[in-house]
Amino acid sequence: MITTWLERRRLVRKGLACDKTRLSHPDDTLQDRLDSSRIFRLVILGAFIVLLDWGVAWGKTESTSEDQILAFIVFISGLMLLELDSPEVWCSNSRLVLILGTAWFNLAIVKVLFLAWPAHDPVSMARVYFLTPYTFACTFAPFLITLLLGTRLGLFTVVQVSMLAALITDRSFPFLLVSLLSGFTAVYFTQNVRKRFDLIKAGVAVGCLNLLCALALGLVHRRGMDALALQALFGIGAGIGTALVISAILPLVEWASQITTTISWIELADLNHPLLQQMTMEAPGTYHHSLLVANLAESGAKAIGLDATACRVMAYFHDIGKIIKPEYFTENIPPGANPHENLSPSMSALIIIAHVKEGVDLALKYGLKKQVLEAIQQHHGDSVVSYFHQRALQQQRDAREGGKIMNMREEDVPAVEAGEALGFLPGDLQEKIFPYLRPLYDGPTDRGLGQRDRRAQDIDASTRRMSSHDE
Repeated sequence: MITTWLERRRLVRKGLACDKTRLSHPDDTLQDRLDSSRIFRLVILGAFIVLLDWGVAWGKTESTSEDQILAFIVFISGLMLLELDSPEVWCSNSRLVLILGTAWFNLAIVKVLFLAWPAHDPVSMARVYFLTPYTFACTFAPFLITLLLGTRLGLFTVVQVSMLAALITDRSFPFLLVSLLSGFTAVYFTQNVRKRFDLIKAGVAVGCLNLLCALALGLVHRRGMDALALQALFGIGAGIGTALVISAILPLVEWASQITTTISWIELADLNHPLLQQMTMEAPGTYHHSLLVANLAESGAKAIGLDATACRVMAYFHDIGKIIKPEYFTENIPPGANPHENLSPSMSALIIIAHVKEGVDLALKYGLKKQVLEAIQQHHGDSVVSYFHQRALQQQRDAREGGKIMNMREEDVPAVEAGEALGFLPGDLQEKIFPYLRPLYDGPTDRGLGQRDRRAQDIDASTRRMSSHDE
């Protein structure tokens, strides 16, 4: 680290490097290593098993070995299904913590309500087999997981929570059926939520289902009108209350889990963001370009079933790095004033490529989402900045032809790409010039992978020829 810093300071003093520092996103962090660690995954699963075992036994005086074994079987079966159906989630410890933590929170609330609700109450779970306050716990996980991770994992959570909740509440089969039905309803009405008010609509749908179940079970067990009215009130209230709680805690859960929901993507699509407003003033051509790319990205995402809103937002911000030097990008250059005419091709290419690093720096400073940061980092890929590549090769050919006409020796022909800076670099000519030609690959091309590989071979061949001439 110290050696790198000293080397950079030496280059800065000689004018061969810029003294500016940018924020950067590290490729490999402790969080990333923990997220994929198998040992940490075993610790997570072991902790959940211990908590589940304790939850089953909590509040019971008789032996609970059978219930604990059944709960363990249900949990292991769920893990096998999760690994088969969603291997990307199984390999992400943060996603496992989110799913298992939410499920355990549900089970804990169910257990607390089951133990705290008086057994003599006319609407108690023990006598009516359905108590709508429990619906809050049994629909909380489906609501939250469907919003954060999608429909498939929402359904997985419904089945797991409902079966385990039935085991910790004296194996109530009617409760299991009602819990499954409420959970499936929550997933169905949450899968296409785009606004926070849509969550309230989903809560009302779950509440109406709870109302029907309460009335049906109450009539079957011949409960009085007072009990039926109370259950009906609980049914509506539990569904709407769950939706309100989810809406309140969703931003915090998104921040903690680093997951962005459709609701947040829509909020991020607001064009009044300070970076976009700055772009309209300092780089209007880039702003217009970003809007066009956003429309194309959204249409393409819809066609192949991806998150169209997320693609639109990432397209809005993918070129924010051009704000730093907008006058060097073609969409902002007025007719007849091209600043690249006074620059070497390698310098022009480096300016073009640098907008990616500048964009990452701005994204980190303004706290943009991780997915937006990744879009900025990746949107140029590793292809050629084709125009400046061809210009560099042409200048190289012109320099050699001019040297022949003037009867100059080979070593007197200036290295066009590196300029006078080559004298400060160690190694042979190939080692000197290759780092200047190679960065030209870090830009867009519309010629496909095969053409890119051929151009790579051309550069390698040209540097080898220069090296042979030098020898």
